[in-house]
Amino acid sequence: MKIPLKFNSIYLVFTIVLFAIEVLIAKFAHDEIIRPYIGDLLVVIFIYCFVKSLLNTPFFYTAIAVLIFSYLVETLQYFDIVTKLGLAHSKFARIIIGTSFAWIDMAAYTVGIAIVIGIELFMTKKKNCRAYPDYYYYVDITQFKRHFHPNKNLN
Repeated sequence: MKIPLKFNSIYLVFTIVLFAIEVLIAKFAHDEIIRPYIGDLLVVIFIYCFVKSLLNTPFFYTAIAVLIFSYLVETLQYFDIVTKLGLAHSKFARIIIGTSFAWIDMAAYTVGIAIVIGIELFMTKKKNCRAYPDYYYYVDITQFKRHFHPNKNLN
């Protein structure tokens, strides 16, 4: 199986910006909303952008893979994986992997990936409508194929 490596500078820029925002949140946001919830929401978008900056994979599959990865990390937090790996003394490991499980984190990851999918669908539709102005373009999520609708009056 060939790995679809392809550098994408746009996703790299988003990755860098999101990383900077995450660092700022970690250093300066000590509240009860931004740090725990917005930070978790943004981290899945950050991981998605990082993966897409290196791999040319379908956005839906990539988004779902990032969501599953995030769920896995959160589940490992439930089992106190940092301590079991002998990394409890490592501040870096505790920050990256996390130390406490919370269902609300799972919800934040899901919302973050829903935002990613919504933006990707919007951008795909917008890009292809300009490329094919005589046709209404839509993405069929169930089939993951592109279709052209001959009815020009659909908006």
